[in-house]
Amino acid sequence: MSIDLSGKTALITGATGQLGRVMAKTLAKAGADIILHYHKNEEKANALAEEIRALGVRCFAVSCDVGELNSVFAMRDQIAASFSMPDIIVDNAVVQYVPWTSVLEQNPADYESQFRSCVMQNVNMAKAFLPFMKERGYGRMIGINTECAMQNFPGQSAYVSGKRGMDGVMRVLAKEVGPFGITVNQVAPGWTISDRDRENHTEVQPQSDALIPLRRRGTDQEVANAVLFLASDLASYITGTYLPVCGGNVMPCI
Repeated sequence: MSIDLSGKTALITGATGQLGRVMAKTLAKAGADIILHYHKNEEKANALAEEIRALGVRCFAVSCDVGELNSVFAMRDQIAASFSMPDIIVDNAVVQYVPWTSVLEQNPADYESQFRSCVMQNVNMAKAFLPFMKERGYGRMIGINTECAMQNFPGQSAYVSGKRGMDGVMRVLAKEVGPFGITVNQVAPGWTISDRDRENHTEVQPQSDALIPLRRRGTDQEVANAVLFLASDLASYITGTYLPVCGGNVMPCI
């Protein structure tokens, strides 16, 4: 079976990031028109838009701060005026911060930034776009979570606090909008191989690879494949799920 998203429009937040680029191109190759959200890197967004248009689909690049509701509403209005409203939303943007350190040492501002980019992003995107999906009786909302939300290792507290808060929002939202034909799911990557690893030849990490049941790290394409599946009608009866894409490194239990 092949996945065909022709006639659908997908909005990917944080689309200029390493994982965002692969997800955007993967959905485009399946036939979806693409909305590329970016925060500040307009040059990279425009270059990616040209790559996607070369795949034979339409593409629109738009900037906003996903942690601010009014900014997300402004992005929605731009999309409504100049493109097509999304049938599929992939909430991928996240604030990167360093260092990861202990709770006692972590800067309190890091917890606030993770709350805004992990929790409020999903709240704001839902408020902006799900009313349209409810009217149409169809929609896919996919959030990018992390295996760290289950690991809770030392040093992860700011990141984990945002992602675990996101998990709660997404599970409640799945129950609230399910009656309108909208599915809400999460993909949780592990430590993923990206172009940066390929350039630096750091794909193989013997110590960490030995701890993963599949004995290797996953790739950005494998994460994008999971997003593609959840965006498609093959996943029409799946909602409220937290799907690890980490080679079995974490396993949700019953």
